[in-house]
Amino acid sequence: MKDKKRPGRRLLILVRRIGRNESTTLLLLLMVVGLTWAFVAIADEVVEGETRSFDRWLILALRNPRDANDPLGGRWLEELFRDITALGSNGVLALITLSVIGYLLLYRKLRTAALMMVSIAGGTILSYGFKTVVGRPRPDLISHDFFVSTASFPSGHATMAAVTYLTLGALLARIHPEPRVKAYFLLLSMVITLIVGASRVYMGVHWPTDVLGGWTLGTAWALLCWLVARWLQRRGRMEPEGQVPERE
Repeated sequence: MKDKKRPGRRLLILVRRIGRNESTTLLLLLMVVGLTWAFVAIADEVVEGETRSFDRWLILALRNPRDANDPLGGRWLEELFRDITALGSNGVLALITLSVIGYLLLYRKLRTAALMMVSIAGGTILSYGFKTVVGRPRPDLISHDFFVSTASFPSGHATMAAVTYLTLGALLARIHPEPRVKAYFLLLSMVITLIVGASRVYMGVHWPTDVLGGWTLGTAWALLCWLVARWLQRRGRMEPEGQVPERE
């Protein structure tokens, strides 16, 4: 009787082990696949022109009906969104990235620093690559007060905000053991990503679907890099989760 039950017990132990160790990995993988599919679907609709009416409606809904160059809200709100959108600019993101990489290098976390660099560089290549392929013009409903030179889809600010802040949030959450601290870093990174993208639509420099595309593309890439970090961690090539870095 014991011999007959042994295969069942082994199977149960295997299932429990997979559930403990692989459920998060499986969830992340499904999210990457789902977000990638969403991005492709949005890009397809954009190329076919199916989103034009929605994009125009939402941009105009955020502006004065009598003057499309005047966004809703007072001058203070417009200035606030100008400041927020800078959080997704190349200069600010480069400064944040280099600061984090410098911090990691101080603690000799070379592989983590390298992963951060690959994540940002890969996200930049994806963003500009799809901009070149799709070649969507910027919104022409209003006049822009500042220079924009790249194509519209996907939004580079939304894409790179998702890549940079979500990767940084996941990195900080991974090295802190307290669940509430982990949740704080992840929530903060998501909020910053969302408001940076929203600022692009409010300012009229991107169509809403540009931002949606940027969010899905950037988040998918950030989650993929997170999966790579987990894979490296399990093989002892990165510091264990929940371990605050210590100088070596």
